[in-house]
Amino acid sequence: MLYNVAVVGATGMVGNKFLEVLAERNFPIDTLYLFASKRSAGKTLQFKGKDFVVEELKEDNIKNKKIDIALFSAGGSTSLEYAPIFVKYNATVIDNSSAWRMDPKVPLVVPEVNPEDTKWSKGIIANPNCSTIQAVVALKPLHDKYGIDRIIYSTYQAVSGAGVGGYTDLENGYKGEAPNKFPYPIAGNLIPHIDSFLDNGYTKEEIKMIDETKKILHDDSLRITATTVRVPVFYGHSESINVELKNDFNLNDIFELYRNSEGIILKDDVKNLEYPMPIHSAGTDEVYVGRIRKDFSIENGLNLWVVADNIRKGAASNAVQIAEYLIK
Repeated sequence: MLYNVAVVGATGMVGNKFLEVLAERNFPIDTLYLFASKRSAGKTLQFKGKDFVVEELKEDNIKNKKIDIALFSAGGSTSLEYAPIFVKYNATVIDNSSAWRMDPKVPLVVPEVNPEDTKWSKGIIANPNCSTIQAVVALKPLHDKYGIDRIIYSTYQAVSGAGVGGYTDLENGYKGEAPNKFPYPIAGNLIPHIDSFLDNGYTKEEIKMIDETKKILHDDSLRITATTVRVPVFYGHSESINVELKNDFNLNDIFELYRNSEGIILKDDVKNLEYPMPIHSAGTDEVYVGRIRKDFSIENGLNLWVVADNIRKGAASNAVQIAEYLIK
C-alpha cells in the first residue's frame, strides 16, 4: 500500500533530512507534498531524483489533498495552528516541535521505547526533544530490567540542534566572525545555555529532558536533573548519564543487555580506545552507548556515555520510524 505524505517545513534543516530519510528507507509514498512558509513557496526540492515544488502552508492547499501522514518541523506556533487542520482532513501528524509534547492527550513516542502509545493518538503524535530521544533509548532496557530511581543528565549538544543558524555560527566562528544565533562565540567555546532560562535557573531544554523522560518511560516517580551544554560540534549530541538503579546489577549483564537492545550499538572497549563519539554517529540512526562503569559513590550507581546524530535519530529518523510503525 502507498501513502500520501506531506512534509511541513520542508526547506529547513530537519525538513531536508525528512526527505533524505524517507528516500533511504524507501517509505511507500504515492504522492509527496512539500509545505513551507510563504517566503519559501515556489522553491524546488529534489526527492528520489524528481523535482517537487514547495507550496505555501495554508488550509486551501491542504484540504483537497487526502494526506495520510504529515511530518512537521516548522516550529511550535506553526504546529499549534496547522496540526489540527491536517487532522481535520484525516491526516496523522508527527510533529517535531515542542508544541504538543507534554499535552496529556498526545503521545510522545520513541519507537524502540514506547511504540504502543501511538494507539491512543487522536491524530497528533509528538516527536521528543533530540537529547531526550537518545537518552531514553539507552535508559529503557535499564528501566525494564532493574528499575531506575534517579538520573543525572549532562549533555554536550551539537550546533545543528539550533538549526541552520547554529551551524552557520560555528562555521563563521572559525573564520573569526561574530555569532548571530548564539549569545557568545561557539567556535573554541562551550555555552551552558540551550533554549531560554526559567525562573528556577534551569533552561527549557533541561526541563524538557526531565519532563519528557518521565512521560516516555511512564514513570512520574523518577528523580531527574539535567545540565545541557552547546559544544563546537556540527552533528551528534553526546550525553553523560549517571543512573541510580533500584536493584543491584552485574556489569557484565549490563553489557549483554546493550548488545541485545534494539537501536543501540555498544561501543565500549577502553583497552583499544573504543568509545562513542559524534564522528561515529553522524549520518546514522542508531544510539551509541559506551564508557559503561559502576558509580562507586552511590549504591547501584551506573555511568553511561550516549551519542547519536541529533538531526537523524534526534529528529527526522525518529519521526519516519514512527510513521513506519503506524503503517504496519
